[in-house]
Amino acid sequence: MHDNSPPATPLCRLLGCRHPLLLAGMGGVSRSELVAAVGEAGGFGFLGMVREPLALIEREVAQVRARTDAPFGVNLIPAATPAPLLQGQIDLCIALRVPVVGLFWDVDAAVIARLRAAGITVVHQVGTVQDALQAQEAGAQALIAQGVEAGGHVRGRLPLAELLAQVLAVASVPMAAAGGLADGRGVARVLAQGAQAAVLGTALIATHESFAHDFHKQRLVAAKAGDTVLTEDFHINWPPHAAVRVLASSVTRRERGDPFTGARTVVGDEEGRPIYLFSTDSPLRSMTGDFEAMALYAGQGVGQVQAVEPAADAVRRILAEAAAHARLLGDAPVAVASPVCYAADAERERNAPVIARLDELLEAERAGARVTLRSSAEAQDPALRALIDVIHRDEVRWCGLLMQAIRTLQGTPSARTGDFYGKAMAVADLRERMAFLNRGQGWVARKLRELLPLVEDAGIRAGLQEMLRSHEENLDKVNAQLRKE
Repeated sequence: MHDNSPPATPLCRLLGCRHPLLLAGMGGVSRSELVAAVGEAGGFGFLGMVREPLALIEREVAQVRARTDAPFGVNLIPAATPAPLLQGQIDLCIALRVPVVGLFWDVDAAVIARLRAAGITVVHQVGTVQDALQAQEAGAQALIAQGVEAGGHVRGRLPLAELLAQVLAVASVPMAAAGGLADGRGVARVLAQGAQAAVLGTALIATHESFAHDFHKQRLVAAKAGDTVLTEDFHINWPPHAAVRVLASSVTRRERGDPFTGARTVVGDEEGRPIYLFSTDSPLRSMTGDFEAMALYAGQGVGQVQAVEPAADAVRRILAEAAAHARLLGDAPVAVASPVCYAADAERERNAPVIARLDELLEAERAGARVTLRSSAEAQDPALRALIDVIHRDEVRWCGLLMQAIRTLQGTPSARTGDFYGKAMAVADLRERMAFLNRGQGWVARKLRELLPLVEDAGIRAGLQEMLRSHEENLDKVNAQLRKE
């Protein structure tokens, strides 16, 4: 199996798994049997323990360890968990020496700091560049970019390909990708884009080991591409305006009434716990009731789910598909001793000075993106905050442009954040820091003017010219704002 799978990545080494395939920490569904099966197959699994009682978490962790020696994680969601329970969950994860904790939704810096202090590896799933930067700032050691195609709770609104490109441009920690991935082609695509692992949810719900009810599994198998909807109808137990992607049903067609008015209606039971209409509960093995009225979570890749199968078979099949698709993508440049390869090597060597300068700018822009994110949170004046936000969005945009330019020239983008970040954040006064930031923007503009005559690619040159104009405009805007104060 090793030779028929995508190679291990730095994220695999961080998590301790053999293959770049992660089981999403799906609440209720990702229990010990499924996590252990994925781990035994060489992937990495998260127990979905959002809002779960401590006794259940302790039992599930023990059962994973009884089934496998493979590493695993526990997924928690601070924003959807009552504070006393969350505190107990964190205490328990530390006491049980859980190796990895996955977090999602709002970035809770205190939770991340506590877990890190206990030696636990923290992985944070994000839906925006801002969340990615905040999680990284707070100490997350890896990120998962979740595209809007994902099943279950969806944080952001960008397609995975777009979000992943943006987050990769600003992140300095390993990245995984989630959202609509249900076959090897999708896995190969995100690995080729720069992710270090793919996260699977829907495809692994439809396995013998998942704790989902058979009703849910069979609905996934029967579903076609396009059968999912993004809705806020399933909202009980979560913060407001938290959209979920589910299979279309009588609930999403509003045949069950208005989700936000009227008394609560019981539609099911889980060992004495009532399951309410419009709650975020999905059908589980331990439930009885009207399953069609519950949240039937599914990502946009659901059309690729053809049968309920053993989890290990699903993992092996998807890894093999990913490896085969990656080979198809890479056939031409891999041809041994071909003139194409020699030409590519020569081209890369000829572009090396330009790539080095682009990398220098990328590190500077990545630093600028982090500085502006932190500074925006500190700004009290609405006009200044709005200006900082504009600059922040620009910095993120230019990170992506520079990364793409480096790849176009067959280089490997740097993952470093420039030293400018530490120097800027050492300036406590926000007004003085903005002046310092402007000097950095001036340095970037000067470097761009020096670089432009060396760039032969017309597309790259046009992008860098736009980047230069933007920096010059922002320089003027910040100077004007500082003169007002």
